[in-house]
Amino acid sequence: MIIQTIMKTIIVPWLGLTGPQPDLAEVGKALDALGQGHEISTVNWPGYVNKPEVRFNIGYGESEIYLKYYVKESFVKAEKGSSNQSVCEDSCVEFFVSPDSTDGIYYNFEFNPIGTCLLGKGHGREDSKTVDPAYIGKIRRMGTMGTAPFTEKTGEHYWELTIAIPLEAFAGKEIGNLKGKTFRANFYKCGDSLTQPHYLTWNPVGTAKPDYHRPEYFGKLIFQ
Repeated sequence: MIIQTIMKTIIVPWLGLTGPQPDLAEVGKALDALGQGHEISTVNWPGYVNKPEVRFNIGYGESEIYLKYYVKESFVKAEKGSSNQSVCEDSCVEFFVSPDSTDGIYYNFEFNPIGTCLLGKGHGREDSKTVDPAYIGKIRRMGTMGTAPFTEKTGEHYWELTIAIPLEAFAGKEIGNLKGKTFRANFYKCGDSLTQPHYLTWNPVGTAKPDYHRPEYFGKLIFQ
């Protein structure tokens, strides 16, 4: 088991885009302009030889948090096409975030390459529950692999996914103005049911086996 003492920090920039819901193509370009971004590259658990190249950028606006994932991998799959299906079994990028340090609740936003989303909420794996799909419907998504489900493809594949998470998607939580706030969060890449599964994290996770539902290993997001 890894004994983990690292807590990475990201200063999340205000993107300066106009309106509460700017066009996703504009959002994607603004995130690209932030540069190479942050790597999801930590291998916490031995035995998983498949290591995709994954990075992301994050920013925020008037009423949304913006994410863009950039992925290069040799096995890619997006069989899940409906909200709250187990997209972790596909090629999957994930954003686990706790907006409030007082109640310990975190939200897990999980996406496959076609933008299918599972949204969960809880204090840990034992009590995490999926959220009403109506909240997922508020999340805007734009990917480079279309929107139709597909079975596993092999060979080198590169894909991007731009995501706009409105603050109202945090079911049961009043977020308010993001400026100056600090959230706890981690970013993940997995593929539980790929021919060669993988489990990568942004902030290290010190468990004996793969487990993303561990808020004690979250890093920090500070909204500029």
